Amino acid sequence: MRGLMQHGALTVDKILDHAARWHGGREVVTRSIEGPIVRTTYGQVHDRAKRLSNALLGLGVAPGDRVATLAWNSGRHMEAWYGIMGLGAVCHTLNPRLFPEQIAWIAADAGDRVLFVDLTFLPIVAAILPRVPSLEYVVVMTDPDHMPAFAPAGDAPHFKGLLCFETLVEEHSADASWGGFDEETACGLCYTSGTTGDPKGVLYSHRSNFLHTLITLQPDVMGLSQRDVILPVVPMFHANAWGVAFSAPATGAKMVMPGAKMDGASIHELLETEGVTFSAAVPTVWQMLLQHLQATNGQLTTLKKVVIGGAACPEMIIRAFHDDYGVEVVHAWGMTETSPVGTLSTMTEELAQLPYDQQMPYRLKQGRPPLGVELKLTDDEGARLPSDGTSFGHLKIRGSIIARAYFKGAGGEILDDEGFFDTGDVATIDARGFMQITDRAKDVIKSGGEWISTIEIETIAVCHPKAAMTAVIGVAHPKWDERPLLLVKLKPGETASPAEFLDFLAGKIAKWWTPDDVVFVDDIPLGATGKIDKKLIRQRMKDYVLPAVAATAS
Repeated sequence: MRGLMQHGALTVDKILDHAARWHGGREVVTRSIEGPIVRTTYGQVHDRAKRLSNALLGLGVAPGDRVATLAWNSGRHMEAWYGIMGLGAVCHTLNPRLFPEQIAWIAADAGDRVLFVDLTFLPIVAAILPRVPSLEYVVVMTDPDHMPAFAPAGDAPHFKGLLCFETLVEEHSADASWGGFDEETACGLCYTSGTTGDPKGVLYSHRSNFLHTLITLQPDVMGLSQRDVILPVVPMFHANAWGVAFSAPATGAKMVMPGAKMDGASIHELLETEGVTFSAAVPTVWQMLLQHLQATNGQLTTLKKVVIGGAACPEMIIRAFHDDYGVEVVHAWGMTETSPVGTLSTMTEELAQLPYDQQMPYRLKQGRPPLGVELKLTDDEGARLPSDGTSFGHLKIRGSIIARAYFKGAGGEILDDEGFFDTGDVATIDARGFMQITDRAKDVIKSGGEWISTIEIETIAVCHPKAAMTAVIGVAHPKWDERPLLLVKLKPGETASPAEFLDFLAGKIAKWWTPDDVVFVDDIPLGATGKIDKKLIRQRMKDYVLPAVAATAS
């Protein structure tokens, strides 16, 4: 017997329809690429997005076609998103932090036909156009007064023209028909960072993005409401801005978009002038903000909660927000393949009753999965491991917002026999259900048959008062296979000895986890998503030999 309830396809155009109908006057504020602060509303975003849908139809874009964006967080970027998705095309967010050769490969693999681009990234577009034969039009997200002179860096016979965003909006009607297609229709496309092999496309459906939006609104996830003012520092080109570009209009929350300026001073200015209550970003952004606040004696008068993900969050950031500014930090984990919410370190009722210091071990973990997400740990043979907080295993995930395959079948079968996706992370899950990432599977150090967590050592070492950034890799050892090496980038003007850092770690980690050496470096490279690029570090350190090993050899 089937239920007798109405059925409506879960398509994301309905999110902006709802925002325009019930929260039409709520602001979307942008620090524009041209400079000034620009204010619009959900009603205006809705109208302009529909005009862009008609413009795209006029350019020959059809449902299922891929339309790319190469842009910062802005009201215009929101309009492009919904204009693309509303007509049934696929919004493909390109990451400008990749090398031009990588961007060209990704755009060509996706078969992008139209590209919306910010002025900032026109040099990238000029370089990639000859390498992307499917790309016919480039829409510059500006007004006629700021339209640039432009020419591809090479022959691009497929390229039909450079168009002005504001001219397209002005020239087309808002009478566009949205939706009307199956909820499993492809909606968005985002490629992995490609740290191993070529990048792979994650193809979101309207249904998965709609369900992900409902998940983010759970009180134990982001808990957003119409009363919030949201600053998504995490880019819209990074895993859907963690879903905030859907979640905010779904509730009618005011949005504040930072554009290209994401330094500590610029973020602080927006937080204070716009009355931001909620924000989300990777740890490096919050480190810059805290450094700015400390240097200027700045305050956070309206901010209540920040979600920090993308990399392990050091304890010093969590404590500084809580102790100095009264802001709650929610540590989160996810990935492109999970839409991206996977887990959050929201305190359970039991833990919330404990003193803050006793909560800290759980706040440092990546947390518990929300309704709609399932986790398991397995050993190398695929057997399940217990949730005892000590058993290290391969982290696998399942749910309606989790990828079941990559675009064009890249990578082949990616699910196990129970339908779980292998995240590539090594983790533990404790008796309270809190998951903790201990490493990427390719980064974990295997020493004497046991695993050592590089992430745990890094998050402790970076709390040393002289450390600006730290990284740990495994290096070859004749007896133990691998031993940890700690790399430290010091704060400007500081000097230190290896013994200072080894003494700092003593008593905070297992003795046999202690790094065999500490190397001070001028730079610790970050990848395109803001994570430490250990692949590049290993390449740089490929000729390094541990002192004890070198002494034995001599």
